[in-house]
Amino acid sequence: MQRVTEYFRMQPGHNDHHPALRTAVGVGVPLLTLLLVGRLDLAVFAAFGAFTGIYSRNTHHRSRLREQTLAGGLLLVFIFAGQITSHSNAGPWVIVAGASVVSGLGALGTGLGRLRPAGSLFHIFAYGAIASIPHQAPIWQGMLVAIIVVVFNLFVGLSTRLIPSRRTPWVAKVREPLTAKGRRTVYLESAQYFVAAAVAGSIATAMGIGHNYWAMVAAVVPLVGATVNHRVERGLNRILGTAAGLLVTAAILLADPAPWAMVLLIAVLQFAAEMYVLRHYALAQIFITPLALISTELAHHSEPGPLITDRAVETFIGAVVGIVVVVTMHYRRPTATVA
Repeated sequence: MQRVTEYFRMQPGHNDHHPALRTAVGVGVPLLTLLLVGRLDLAVFAAFGAFTGIYSRNTHHRSRLREQTLAGGLLLVFIFAGQITSHSNAGPWVIVAGASVVSGLGALGTGLGRLRPAGSLFHIFAYGAIASIPHQAPIWQGMLVAIIVVVFNLFVGLSTRLIPSRRTPWVAKVREPLTAKGRRTVYLESAQYFVAAAVAGSIATAMGIGHNYWAMVAAVVPLVGATVNHRVERGLNRILGTAAGLLVTAAILLADPAPWAMVLLIAVLQFAAEMYVLRHYALAQIFITPLALISTELAHHSEPGPLITDRAVETFIGAVVGIVVVVTMHYRRPTATVA
């Protein structure tokens, strides 16, 4: 009974509305601009470039600029890789191989750069979604939009310096370099990200399920956490939260909203997701799930039924694979923390 009570307990907020508002503006303004110029076919590049604003949510302005610049650079590399894969007409197994490499490299980059949020979830999503979209715009157009949106989000991240009460000292935060043990941990975790993504993607592809990268995204969710129990709970929360989020997604897609309404919905859902992602992961998934699906639907329309079914099945596959990796690594390292 205590575990059930704890599950529904909401963690206290820490001015979450500030980063939530920044990320909503960071994605909403670029998408609205593309809508006005009639180029929603480039929406995915704007949406993934806007992931830059998710990083470094509660740090000082100078640290935020440094960390978001690094995060944006990583995203641009993987967005470009996704475009190359798509334009080469690669099959699903090539996308699995590419997304697995992206999973490991993304975790390596965020680990060595000590970025938050940790891991490579956003990198897999960006690469996999773009690589899976056929007949997309020329590479230079997609990259131009992504670069502009990344830079825009850097400015949004610094925008509160205009408010004297929110301005932080422009001083560099001194960080101790990673120890040899710390680097080994990053390398080991990067390998886990690669394995989890590769296994989940391979299972989904072998089963003939579309959008195989969704399984890979879900597989890396349990790999983030301070304890084994926390990591397993994240995997379970991903499954339960996604199930609830798919009901919201179905209602939205069946209503067939106009493009301008979808853009506004994306901004609102992004705000809500950032409000709750650190406080209750399952609740945040109710907003994250429709956010992810609508963002890709803007540029490449799919039938709602198969889309929702694929998301449900692949989330379950991926989360289970991730949990298995976490538990396996725990038993291979008896000294791992359990709480």
